[in-house]
Amino acid sequence: MTDPMILSDPANDIDSLRQPLIAGSEKVQQQIIPQLAELGNEGLDVLMEFLLKRRENPATWIDGKAYQVLYNSDAPQAKEFLRSCFPEGIVPLKSECGINYNSLQQLLAVQDFQAADRVTIEKMCELSGPTAVQRKWLYFTEVENTSAVDLQTINNLWLVHSEGKFGFSVQREIWLSLGKNWENFWPKIGWKAGNTWTRYPNEFTWDLSAPKGHLPLSNQLRGVRVFASLLSHPAWLKNPEK
Repeated sequence: MTDPMILSDPANDIDSLRQPLIAGSEKVQQQIIPQLAELGNEGLDVLMEFLLKRRENPATWIDGKAYQVLYNSDAPQAKEFLRSCFPEGIVPLKSECGINYNSLQQLLAVQDFQAADRVTIEKMCELSGPTAVQRKWLYFTEVENTSAVDLQTINNLWLVHSEGKFGFSVQREIWLSLGKNWENFWPKIGWKAGNTWTRYPNEFTWDLSAPKGHLPLSNQLRGVRVFASLLSHPAWLKNPEK
């Protein structure tokens, strides 16, 4: 049901959407962003203004939604705005190991979750060194020694570009809420049904209709010991912005 604050007629004046976009709840903002996207250049201008005002704060998934509209627009002013104000993307691509996360941000910005999932495991292996890159999967000890800053970057990219549904921290929150019970955890995130594991790739859901915590899969992380190391990593005990 559309929030009563929102005027659904696309002919409504831009100013009637600007204020609730800035001051409204996430639910209101989520509904307004696509309305602005349909209003052409003037709507894009409001989204650019919105992102500029919020640039000094850590990006949320609402920022991600606004960014995605601009990123996927053919409008020259949107492309120039992103080039000048957000050259790396909406999420700062911090790395202690010199890893480039541009490709991951670009895939997530266009909601190509399956390709983003493949890149995520590639980056995780890259963080662990050339042997892991060649092997294409991780030992639990390698996960334990992974840079917290880099894990937070990967996690923030997934969170911001998935309406807060996907990410390691989301999976950790669900895992903890279930008392770290793996048998309850797997079906909760859609990785298992009864005694049957979800088969990669076709049985997984590669869009936002998936259960919360469904992605990133990073298929090689399904082993309990490796995945437990990831969800227990010190990265999740720290402020991601520090």
